[in-house]
Amino acid sequence: MRRITTEGRPVPPAPSGEIAQLGIIGVLALLLLFYGGTMWMSVAISRKKENADDYMTAGNNIGFGVSAASMTATWIWASSMYASVTAGYTYGVSGPIHYGLWGALMILFIYPFGKRIRAVAPRAHTLAEVMYARHGRSSQLMLAGSNVLGSVISLTSNFIAGGAIVAMLSPLSFGAGILIIAAGVLLYTLWSGFRASVLTDFAQVMAMLGAAVIIIPAVFLLAGGPSMFAEGVAAGHVTPQQESFFSSDAFMNQGAPYIAAVLAYAIGNQTIAQRLFAVREDLIKPTFITATIGYGATVIGVGMLGVMALYLGIQPVGGDINNLMPQMVGTYLPVALVALAFIMIIGSLSSTADSDLAALSSIVMTDMYGQSVGRKNVNPKLMLLIGRITMIVATGLALYFATAKFNILDLLVFVGALWGCLVFPVIASFYWKKVTNLAFSVSVVAALVVFLPVRFQLIPLTGAWALVVELLAIIGAGVVLAIMAFGFFGLRPAIAVGAVTSLALLPFGFGFLRDYETLSGSLVAYSVSFLVCYLMSVRSHQDFDFSVIKRITGDFDEQTTPSDAPDDEQGRVVAPASDR
Repeated sequence: MRRITTEGRPVPPAPSGEIAQLGIIGVLALLLLFYGGTMWMSVAISRKKENADDYMTAGNNIGFGVSAASMTATWIWASSMYASVTAGYTYGVSGPIHYGLWGALMILFIYPFGKRIRAVAPRAHTLAEVMYARHGRSSQLMLAGSNVLGSVISLTSNFIAGGAIVAMLSPLSFGAGILIIAAGVLLYTLWSGFRASVLTDFAQVMAMLGAAVIIIPAVFLLAGGPSMFAEGVAAGHVTPQQESFFSSDAFMNQGAPYIAAVLAYAIGNQTIAQRLFAVREDLIKPTFITATIGYGATVIGVGMLGVMALYLGIQPVGGDINNLMPQMVGTYLPVALVALAFIMIIGSLSSTADSDLAALSSIVMTDMYGQSVGRKNVNPKLMLLIGRITMIVATGLALYFATAKFNILDLLVFVGALWGCLVFPVIASFYWKKVTNLAFSVSVVAALVVFLPVRFQLIPLTGAWALVVELLAIIGAGVVLAIMAFGFFGLRPAIAVGAVTSLALLPFGFGFLRDYETLSGSLVAYSVSFLVCYLMSVRSHQDFDFSVIKRITGDFDEQTTPSDAPDDEQGRVVAPASDR
């Protein structure tokens, strides 16, 4: 163990006046133990002759325990822990609640849509593959491209989280930390792909949950217990909004944008879809309910570290808010608990990083190689090689981007809003026979064109433009709540919920929403994609037969290729010509 003093740093002294560090040997030993164990698990399940489909979806037959643990571990990534801490530090006591509660509920909202997706495409590998069967190549590439971007950003944010914890709790640099963690995750995932990801998730989530139960109360007690809140208020460290559980600042800047962003994550994210395709079909509901509870409790609890830092008046080391979580742990915990917290964070980031690698490999294997040559012409060995090369390239890209040290919370909200352009067209494509490929493609592009200038204020939100954006945002709020209601209650209640929401917001939204560009951008993405997709589809003569999807999607392995799939003259499996 090694300790560094806080003299000259904007960090209030802990009882010992020092920040605990694990030392190079300690950190390397923990990393070797963790990644050595995961590598052993990966090798133990490896096969002499790997199956390409199992490499992507583990045979579509994962049981409840492993699937629930994997879903929980994937959703509880290091970035969600860091972002929850950032929310607590920025918005006070309601920050982690707005982050963790809505994130948990979004997991719950996946399962009714998930049951429909599995019903129409029981052996698919990616959502983009299903969009190819439903519409054609352009829709497939849009969804695949957004997931490539999202997974690379997700990898980047997890490497940033890992680099921050290594740099804070050891003499190793940030660069060394991201390099070691990237290598560890890559090695065990490269070996057995998705099967390695879900199996190691079980061990990782047990470590995360166990560590969280110990670490959060320990920091609370050692940092001063309940008295820290009264002392923080007296010292002027918090504002009235940060004290309130019903903070309007927290809801408008954190909660509301995150509701929209996480709904998009739930529907558009390949890491979630991959687990949806892998779990046994009758276990979808209990899997997602269990993950909802596990995620919410853990992430809200970890976010309270940020609330404590706020009340204690702590300033992030180096001005980097990503340092807050390891900073709190290193300042107030003894070395044994620091080691436990280190494992918790490494486990959380690894569980999602390996999911991102598995998702990226599946997209390239299925949507770029598999569909281009057709299922009957696929070379399984080449397919596996392509998947493994994809993992290596993605890791390199994420390492490059991680050196920029982006704000993790900003990354998450941006990607979620970006996926918001796809949510309505994707969901509608699974239920509504009239949705066409042109409607899907144009609606996504139109939503993106409007979202970008609103989100990044490329056009000042004033005058007529501001009124248009606010009207679209009001409609978008109705669309978001209508989609949620549709999953559980059906079409008519969804229409009623959406209409009432938008009408209720009309008197308040104008002149108000323009001050919240993050929220407005997210809602605009939903409304534009909805309006364009609906108006272009409602009068179409498309009458899609959903049974076609089951025939077109399926296994690539030669031994399991369905014999009833429609082929063209070159042996390719093709989407219906009427929708291409």
